[in-house]
Amino acid sequence: MPPATSNAGTSDAGASDAGAATQDVPRSALVRAFVASLSGTALEWYDFAIYNVAAAVVLGPLFFPSSEPLTATLLAFSTYAVGYLSRPLGGFLFGRLGDKIGRKRVLVTTLMITGIATLLIGLLPTHAAIGPAAGVLLVLLRFAQGVGLGGEWGGAVLLSSEYGNPEQRGFWASAAQIGPPAGNLMANGVLALLGVALSDAAFMSWGWRVAFLLSAVLVIFGLWIRVKLEETPVFKAIEARGDRPSAPISEVFRTQTRPLVAAVLCRVGPDVLYALHTVFVLTYLTTQLKLPRNVGLVAVLIASGFQLFLMPLAGWLSDKVNRRGLYAVAAVCGAVWPFVLFPLIDTRSWPLIVLGVVVGLGFHAFMYGPQAAFIAEQFTERLRYTGSSLAYTLAGVIGGAIAPLLFTALLAGFGTWVIVGLYVTVACVVTLVGLWLGRDPQPDDEVQPLSSTFSVVSK
Repeated sequence: MPPATSNAGTSDAGASDAGAATQDVPRSALVRAFVASLSGTALEWYDFAIYNVAAAVVLGPLFFPSSEPLTATLLAFSTYAVGYLSRPLGGFLFGRLGDKIGRKRVLVTTLMITGIATLLIGLLPTHAAIGPAAGVLLVLLRFAQGVGLGGEWGGAVLLSSEYGNPEQRGFWASAAQIGPPAGNLMANGVLALLGVALSDAAFMSWGWRVAFLLSAVLVIFGLWIRVKLEETPVFKAIEARGDRPSAPISEVFRTQTRPLVAAVLCRVGPDVLYALHTVFVLTYLTTQLKLPRNVGLVAVLIASGFQLFLMPLAGWLSDKVNRRGLYAVAAVCGAVWPFVLFPLIDTRSWPLIVLGVVVGLGFHAFMYGPQAAFIAEQFTERLRYTGSSLAYTLAGVIGGAIAPLLFTALLAGFGTWVIVGLYVTVACVVTLVGLWLGRDPQPDDEVQPLSSTFSVVSK
């Protein structure tokens, strides 16, 4: 596939330039970019995921005490949502800077912001020590986490994909996508080990803080890798020809409205499906089924381990078959899976619980793996950081931010998981609409068609 057709945007000239810029990159530089993208995103998602997991099991009673456990969980998840609601600010700020001053410098800054905020959460006094101020400070630090992560994703995708061959963009861009399961794996692993090693009293008293404080070591490692990396060849080419945008945000909204809408909508289903399996399942198991905390943590741990391999596999496969069609098949499977997941969980059988979470996050992986390349391909190279960041953060508000809150509220209001399953189905349908609206950079005569069943999506 020629680089000009493989590399998407609203301008063929921009696509050709990107392809030319990456043709002579040494493989060692490409591997370093892949590792920098993966490691930095994984470290930031460790920070974010450690809160996500803790919100479901410890932060509610410690920072938002209530006589009703479900109320405390709702308040903790409200703070979870703040981390998503602040992402657009990070996307607007750092996405703009990424297209103006470069990918590398912005990514160093976003990593520091998220890491410092997570470290401070680990040192934060609880409600018992300082009263309501504890909850306020937790919200502010969660907000800072979201700002850093909001500016991270778009740059991390470009860091690896702009070094690689456009014909293999699905695989190389998946480096950033491996970050969430890698971070989630580390977060759940640390909390699971602490839960096993400590008594419940010790874990609730100080053990959970250890997981947050470890962020300092991880951030130093991530900064060391990113500082040593050069700017991407594509941004160097943009800079050399004097084509950096002066007002990238307004230009994206003015000239690339449909790509932005498509990129936002295609993310909703994966975000909601991920929140279901990594956050709400933990709450459902502990509050509704009264199972031990580690049952859910270990299930998510195992599923995240599978995702580490499934996401690059899905990204690689999307280079071989139609990327949009592969994404659509996974979205359909994700829409159906909750109606299998909850009956499996309700058996209280640990192997069936693990099976349900592993398969569900497997469907998520086959959406999320190709997603980075698909979204980046919607925008011209000179607006790619801004466009990708805006899509990522805006989708997070309507997808992942409110999902745990709605899951918990719907379960409390209707008393059945069926309404939760319908919510996931609607989110996946929204994703299919986004895929239909999006630009397909892979004509059917240049890749193997995935399935004639999804010809409406893949043509």
